[in-house]
Amino acid sequence: QVQLEESGGGLVQPGGSLKLSCVGSRIAKYSIVWVRQASGKGREWVGDITPGGRTAYSGFAEGRFTISRDNVRNAAYLQLNNLKSEDTAMYYCTTDGSHACRRGICADLGRGTQVTVSS
Repeated sequence: QVQLEESGGGLVQPGGSLKLSCVGSRIAKYSIVWVRQASGKGREWVGDITPGGRTAYSGFAEGRFTISRDNVRNAAYLQLNNLKSEDTAMYYCTTDGSHACRRGICADLGRGTQVTVSS
């Protein structure tokens, strides 16, 4: 079990950007998965990045969100661009790369970081 901590969320206007961070101990050997959950809705898989840096994204994230990592700093990032009101959610990172997590059933989630997109 790897404990991860998310940060970087906040209030942003539609069209704005945020960069979320995910840090943990010795995460370089793990894929890092980002998921989100809006209030009253199910958890959604956002995308992931392998230890070697290969990324995959959900359809709503493709072209707007970018996942990166810095294995030296034991950190991963989620750059959110052109944000929309429907992106308002709690965002989490996890090392759970299972198929279940792609369906929103993820283990070892931290406290998350809240992103609110509103004018």
